[in-house]
Amino acid sequence: MISEILGRVRQEKPLIHHITNWVTIYDCANMTRAFGALPVMAHAPEEAAEMAGIASALVLNIGTLTTELVESMLLAARSANRKGIPVVLDAVGVGATRFRDMKAAEILDSVRVDVIKGNASEIARLAGEKAVTRGVESTEIETDLIAVAKKLSRERSSTVVITGEEDIIARDDRIFLVKNGHAIMGSIVGTGCMAASVIGAFASVERDFARAAAAALACYGIAGELAAARSDGPGSFKERFYDAVYNLDAETLESMSRVEER
Repeated sequence: MISEILGRVRQEKPLIHHITNWVTIYDCANMTRAFGALPVMAHAPEEAAEMAGIASALVLNIGTLTTELVESMLLAARSANRKGIPVVLDAVGVGATRFRDMKAAEILDSVRVDVIKGNASEIARLAGEKAVTRGVESTEIETDLIAVAKKLSRERSSTVVITGEEDIIARDDRIFLVKNGHAIMGSIVGTGCMAASVIGAFASVERDFARAAAAALACYGIAGELAAARSDGPGSFKERFYDAVYNLDAETLESMSRVEER
């Protein structure tokens, strides 16, 4: 399942439209390309809807949030909804400020979002739990994260992804747990943002968005494991991470994937 979806990404080379985080935009573009998809970063309101209209998926990331940026996101997402392509929202920093909470809610209330992604505190906050995010970093959540993901999925009719040491993907009562990855992935800025790009690429070729997200995060985590084994620290890891993604093959994915479906 995992290698087959990756193969479709590489064969079809889908165009993934990003309206994303200025801090990690370069990394998101490179990671999308390393997986075989084509990135485009188009933020201007004058072209956001038109660009979404020729794309295969739309990835929205509120990491460097402004009111004007959300206006472009809504224009692009409405265009994506009309075309029927998946919309991924990376809810970066939700729970840190009222502004982020308000704008994330505005996006979710205004357009159809097919995949909602975040860390534990971001998703818990969107689900109405008492959670605070430290900047863009998750805080400890003393609740059942699977139940939280299911709740938000049902409320928003979306696939919900909680990234962490063990990734949780929920669509109503379906659950995937992805146990691939390495601790060093958290030592560089942007791994969460890049994960959203990868989910967007996989969702563009697989309409079962929960399955697409699970496959995306398994591939991403396996590449992280491979890169970590050949790295001395964050700098060398980042370089080897892209190479590991580019060189992923079916045999490696089959032997290393740790995905559980419930």
